[in-house]
Amino acid sequence: MFNRSRVPASFPAKASKNSSGPAPLRSLKRSAVFGMCLAAALAAHAQNASGAPQTSSTISDQVQPKLTLTQLVQTVLDNNPELRSVQQSSVTAQAAVVSAGALPNPKLEWSRGDNKARLASATPGNVQTMAISVPIEMPSVRAARIEAAEAGQRASVHQIAASRNALIAQVKLKAYEVVLRQAQAQAAYDAVKLLEQAHERVRVRVSSGEAARYEIIKADAELINARQQEQSARLLAEQSQLTLNRLAAGQLPSRFDLALSLQDPVAQAQLKNINWQSHPELLQLQSEVDKAEAQKSGAKASRWPGLELRYAQTREPDIRNNTVGVSMQIPLFDQRRGPIDEAASEAERARLRMEGRRAELEQQMLQAWKVMEMAQVRIKALSEGSVREAESALRVAEAAYRYGERGILDVLDAQRVLRTVRADLLEARYQLQSARIELDFLAGRYAEPSSL
Repeated sequence: MFNRSRVPASFPAKASKNSSGPAPLRSLKRSAVFGMCLAAALAAHAQNASGAPQTSSTISDQVQPKLTLTQLVQTVLDNNPELRSVQQSSVTAQAAVVSAGALPNPKLEWSRGDNKARLASATPGNVQTMAISVPIEMPSVRAARIEAAEAGQRASVHQIAASRNALIAQVKLKAYEVVLRQAQAQAAYDAVKLLEQAHERVRVRVSSGEAARYEIIKADAELINARQQEQSARLLAEQSQLTLNRLAAGQLPSRFDLALSLQDPVAQAQLKNINWQSHPELLQLQSEVDKAEAQKSGAKASRWPGLELRYAQTREPDIRNNTVGVSMQIPLFDQRRGPIDEAASEAERARLRMEGRRAELEQQMLQAWKVMEMAQVRIKALSEGSVREAESALRVAEAAYRYGERGILDVLDAQRVLRTVRADLLEARYQLQSARIELDFLAGRYAEPSSL
């Protein structure tokens, strides 16, 4: 650029229009004009290459409501449509118990006809018949049906607990994902600010001729890429908030902050205490096994379904007949082998499902433990080693650039390495929280209201 300190104080600030002046003055003025035009052109080029104004706002500049994790989970539990539909199934199961315990209704019959005399001694007239029949079930059939309905009701209760457990785990996982995306967006914003400062230093050095032009081109490319990454990080943060709002049926604010941190402590001793006897998913499967066993007993007892008592009265013009009868179905041709085998197969299938799910949960617990240990190792290695080394490398590169010992490419490379290491650290901390949430979910700790 043009250095005004080199201009003698006796030179006029503005030359006369008709005066050509000495040759050195005209050359010096042309150099000044050329330097200012070049600086303006480079500044315009830098702004056009960046594709965005130089000013931007941080994530925390906008005032947003802050929600605790308990408030977030409770809002989702109160408004989630899937959980509410599952809760309604308990009402259906209760109605099924009432239906199973209902007694069969009696049947009333009435008929009327004419009696025509074919002999002289016969008496013609109207004939009426009234009858009532009452079916009586076998106690074993009715008891099996009631037991199956009660097992279905227990299964619906445990299904609600299992759905609640899965929903709370999903909400907490998405909540920490929101925190991760916001941290990534903030890190991207900080990276943009650092690159803008480096870009300004490069622009000054290039405009003054102290650095080559390819440095400003490289700085422009890095700045454009960083701004694109910042925009993508902001969109991902908004998308994760929309996912949480979808779980809450749109009852959350459109934009909100969470009182969470990826560095929240993880109590490993608590994660080891698992009570398989109260696990909601296993209890639901056990209830389904009980229901299938009751249906199997009911299928066996249905070979002798019960009796039917019948009383009938027939009124003729001169005679009244009273009859009492009993009817019974004899399993001569159909001995209910098909329904019995079908119920036995369903009972065995339910039992295998329960045993398989128990083994699967144990393996998933071991896998989640391994993921947690890996995340802890990564966090320790990144926070105590890689991040510090990357920060030291960046400081050295910046100092060497200020003294002209290194170019801007070394500084940009050091900044890129530091951003990558910090992003890996954020991912590792999120992975630790995710493993902890998965362990709580697999253990069924979110099934009770006290889990909030």
